[in-house]
Amino acid sequence: MNDYERQRRGALATMLAGGALALAPVEAAQAFLFGGKPKKLADDRSIHSLDGEVFVNGRPATIETRIRAGDRVVTGGDGKVVFAVGGDSFLLRRNGDLEIDGSDFFVRSLRVLSGALLSVFAKRDRLQPVGMRASTATLGIRGTGVYVEVEPRLTYVCTCYGLVSLAAAADPTDAETIETKNHDMPRYIDATPSNGSRIRPAPVINHDNEELELLEAIVGRKVPPGFGKKSYER
Repeated sequence: MNDYERQRRGALATMLAGGALALAPVEAAQAFLFGGKPKKLADDRSIHSLDGEVFVNGRPATIETRIRAGDRVVTGGDGKVVFAVGGDSFLLRRNGDLEIDGSDFFVRSLRVLSGALLSVFAKRDRLQPVGMRASTATLGIRGTGVYVEVEPRLTYVCTCYGLVSLAAAADPTDAETIETKNHDMPRYIDATPSNGSRIRPAPVINHDNEELELLEAIVGRKVPPGFGKKSYER
């Protein structure tokens, strides 16, 4: 976690303890967390914000860098980037490595090689979901908010809202369909099975409702009605 993240989360914890954000409207909370009310990105922009080392196709990224399907986005030990490709948007945290496949600004699939990725996706046809592959898991995503953390032998997946088809990479028959409204069914997918399955329940970790609201806002959408009204453990 870089200094920005430490400061943001420390200040957030202080304000929550004092009840400040609990009394603030969503726009005020987002302004505090992200430096202003989130707006839809301009058509000629891909990156909303970046901190530390961020690379696109091996070259250092700036706020003007365009990101398309076919690109590879990598963050260093102090890096973080919030960006959009077409109607989908992403927050890639430090030490992240993401490959994007598709056509121009339409995402067909993603490969998360390392790190942590929070994503929101435009609605897809049920027969043509966005594919996502991590170290030990594969996902089929249909208009959904999803958070993943990737380790060599373990993948964490939280379907924040929407519908995801989840399977173990080592055994596609070890699978589960998850439909949630508010972080209801997080999962770990292990490299080795336990009690007959590689998929097991997990807690909600390391991502915020405000971050999901930001990602939806920069592609001109809002989170689903009712999302975030129920509290959850972090």
